[in-house]
Amino acid sequence: MAWIDRAVRAARPQVMGALLRYFRDLDRAEEAFQEACLRALKHWPQNGPPRDPASWLIFVGRNVGIDDVRRRRGEERLPPEETVSDLEDAETRLVEEIDGGHYRDDVLRLLFVCCHPDLPATQQIALALRIVSGLSVREIANAFLVSEAAMEQRITRAKRRIADADVPFETPGAAERAERLGTVAAMIYLLFNEGYSASGGTAHIRVPLCEEAIRLARLLLRLFPGEPEIMGLAALLLLQHSRAAARLDAEGAIVLLEDQNRDLWDRDMIAEALALLEKALRHGRPGPYQVQAAIAGVHARAPRFADTDWAEIDRLYAVLERLQPSPVVTLNRAVAVAKLRGPEAGLAMLDPLAPRLANYFHFFGVKGALLQQLGRAGEARAAFDRAIALARTPAEAAHIRLHLDRLQDS
Repeated sequence: MAWIDRAVRAARPQVMGALLRYFRDLDRAEEAFQEACLRALKHWPQNGPPRDPASWLIFVGRNVGIDDVRRRRGEERLPPEETVSDLEDAETRLVEEIDGGHYRDDVLRLLFVCCHPDLPATQQIALALRIVSGLSVREIANAFLVSEAAMEQRITRAKRRIADADVPFETPGAAERAERLGTVAAMIYLLFNEGYSASGGTAHIRVPLCEEAIRLARLLLRLFPGEPEIMGLAALLLLQHSRAAARLDAEGAIVLLEDQNRDLWDRDMIAEALALLEKALRHGRPGPYQVQAAIAGVHARAPRFADTDWAEIDRLYAVLERLQPSPVVTLNRAVAVAKLRGPEAGLAMLDPLAPRLANYFHFFGVKGALLQQLGRAGEARAAFDRAIALARTPAEAAHIRLHLDRLQDS
């Protein structure tokens, strides 16, 4: 049944965009989508996957929703489920009939709707991640480094506020799109990161989420072709995703950047990203996405890990710290500093970050690795134990256990 889960996850953004356009009600659209998924679980194992899972789910979800509305009004119900669920060879015609072939563009429209200025920015992004992309509350909480309970409240408040304010589910005009651009870009970035980090409990990268984020970034760039930060965003996602084939081994274990087979990196994707980045930087208006893309570009240009220009990466992280101060940015800079000036220098940068990153897996992973390099085995073991406790995936936990095994053998 794993193939059904993958197909449904990949189709969700398009299906939710279409259903919300029909029903203009968040809860009803979600209920219709869930019911369509249940019917897919019933029919697809028997009949095989439809040629276009998204159109199948849209058609069934729409009819389920309409049927529910009619039932509540005491009107005549739709035909039996078998009639509306058996699309077979009618799929192509139904896609055009339902959406005119343009339903995929509903996703970007819906992102701008979710990022309505009546909502605080954090609620906008959380709502979009939940409604459009179907991330769990736990996954979104991980992205924001907050508890599940706090994120659940945030999403509930956002949905209630949209309902109370009677926010229109219409495509915003050009001026409104410009106002919401930053929030939509942040949502796309978080969507990609969730697929890239695979924090939902799977040991594998969630490629459909990464690809959907890249597609949305390209659509956004089409709307704002002269905006350097959107060029930077698209370049960043492409550079990160170019390494997907090399990031996990055959058993699903994490392969560190220094150990990755660079022949597996997608050079076409890298070339596209570097061209976008160069174009963005020519505008002379650097922003966080451009700087992060530039950092990824340094790695992409190095033929071998040993050729990495750590001084340039340190300089770029210093710029990023000024543009977007964050303990995570400083943590990443500490890795570059350790490469340049040794583990003691990197470790000195970590101490002030401890209170703010007390529940962050990567903080303890980096700390343990630096302590291990310094021969402080007991402290390293304590840091690695904490990292395992905070690991979000089996792959992360297994990676830390390798460090512990090396400590045991030393």
